[in-house]
Amino acid sequence: MVEVENLNKTFTLHQQQGVVLNVLKNISFSVQAGECVVLHGHSGAGKSTLMRTLYGNYLPASGSIRILHRGGMFDMVGAEPREIIAVRRETMGYVSQFLRVIPRVTCLDIVMEPALERGWSTEKASSRAKALLQRLNIPERLWSLAPGTFSGGEQQRVNIARGFMVDWPVLLLDEPTASLDDVNRQVVLDLITEAKQAGSALIGIFHDKAARDVVADRYIDMNAQESSHAA
Repeated sequence: MVEVENLNKTFTLHQQQGVVLNVLKNISFSVQAGECVVLHGHSGAGKSTLMRTLYGNYLPASGSIRILHRGGMFDMVGAEPREIIAVRRETMGYVSQFLRVIPRVTCLDIVMEPALERGWSTEKASSRAKALLQRLNIPERLWSLAPGTFSGGEQQRVNIARGFMVDWPVLLLDEPTASLDDVNRQVVLDLITEAKQAGSALIGIFHDKAARDVVADRYIDMNAQESSHAA
């Protein structure tokens, strides 16, 4: 589902005499359907940079990121913006650490959007969104409100509901259990397990060791930037 080969990413600090930081160095790994690969390493090891590069937010210095899209392997590196948008609509989802939304858009509309973009009926999308919000313990009284005033934990759960709204062949998870209590953390772990069973290929960052141990099939050690099998 995912093949990453010799991926390199640098940042140039123009305000510091052009210092170049080599954040990702020759990263290579693959992810199969039904597998969750966890990025592991200390703060600053490049985990979030790798996630954003996989999603097309950052342009790598070199290497390839090939995603199974529309029946063939598609290289995200060097792709046209419209092609990347198509991958994000049809193939690759991303649950980031923070909910970024347009003010005044309701909670329900935010969660429904990925399904509507795929051509779902409003009725079908609404039913699925409501079921996810209930499962993630977002009170019904909040569904018609904009999440800008929600607590951090509530916003994260809205973010997760949106991320699991449709079945993604590839799903990126950046700290999905952060700021959640034990009950909602378990709901998220169940959603991840269900996605794996449905054949999704998942790549995740989890600082919560207990959560990591539940979902991880393999680890990418970002400290050494070499992959190793989980025990």
